Amino acid sequence: MPDPAQPGSNAPAADPVGEFLGTVITRSRPGTVVLEVQGEVDTLTAPQFSAAVDELMNDRTSRLVVDLSGVTFLASSGLAVLIQAAHRAEERGARLRLVVTTRAVRRPLEVTGTDQLFDMYADARHATGDDD
Repeated sequence: MPDPAQPGSNAPAADPVGEFLGTVITRSRPGTVVLEVQGEVDTLTAPQFSAAVDELMNDRTSRLVVDLSGVTFLASSGLAVLIQAAHRAEERGARLRLVVTTRAVRRPLEVTGTDQLFDMYADARHATGDDD
């Protein structure tokens, strides 16, 4: 990350928030909704992540997928959002599916034991059931 601009210089200051979080919801096939997440999920981006997960959970489809393959960091605030979503899915008789491809995401899930709350997949194709 570049250093902030020195006082009196014309260079712009570095963005203190760092990377932003990107989220996109798609409906890849009937009965399936996918939330694709890119970037870092931390204290600063957790509200945006939570809003996107809320939108996913408000969809009444039976197959709910959160694709975390583009996530480079998952903090406890992001885990909390995922745990709440898992409980909401369970209340309606569904199980949240996660696409997990990196250690940065898998490790926090495993260390906290929260990986047991989800069906985890190595790729979106299997998570969405496109291999059925």
